[in-house]
Amino acid sequence: MAELYLVRHGQASFGAENYDELSPSGRTQSRWLGEHFAQAKLRFDRVVIGTMQRHRQTADAILAAMGGPQVEIAQDAGLNEYDFQALFAAIGEEGLAPGWSATSSKKDFYKGLRHVLQLWADDRLPGRVPETWQQFQTRVQRARIEIQRAGGRRVLVVSSGGPIAVTAQQVLEAPAATAIALNMQVRNSSVCQYVFNDGAMSLVSFNSVPHLERAERHEFVTYG
Repeated sequence: MAELYLVRHGQASFGAENYDELSPSGRTQSRWLGEHFAQAKLRFDRVVIGTMQRHRQTADAILAAMGGPQVEIAQDAGLNEYDFQALFAAIGEEGLAPGWSATSSKKDFYKGLRHVLQLWADDRLPGRVPETWQQFQTRVQRARIEIQRAGGRRVLVVSSGGPIAVTAQQVLEAPAATAIALNMQVRNSSVCQYVFNDGAMSLVSFNSVPHLERAERHEFVTYG
């Protein structure tokens, strides 16, 4: 069986004009993860990322810390995050808790996001969205199957929290609620490890951050 290391991008720029860019902490997280892979003497014969800027920045930092590009980086838009801003727009602030806004604290933001995701999964959002929950599920599944069929002994994939949660949900054959719950827990620069062949995939570990386990690095454990 081949190995898949599915990594969430480093911390993005939450609250900034351009969210799709790593923060200084995100760049550090990604570099440390690459150093961890290098210390473990891991080598990747395939690298696949989404098409978002934060995916590329994360992969570049990981590979640079491992000694430079090992293979050509392939891109697959199926690994991209859902458009959370469009989901919030589809419900409107009046559909959330009184006083909620997109500029609320991170705690309030994620509470609102959980609610919106559940409505999306239940096909109960009142406004238009760029893709349905089922379409999101289908594109993530297609990307995963493409990765499985393309082979490789050890594959690095960089994606976002939503696709990472849905991948685990699909592999475990769990309900939509599981994907939503897992989505809220996926840490920046975390690693999910799978073993796979062209017809099957099994989860080995989920949401691990071995490169952040030192006491002096605990402040770098982030979720946004």
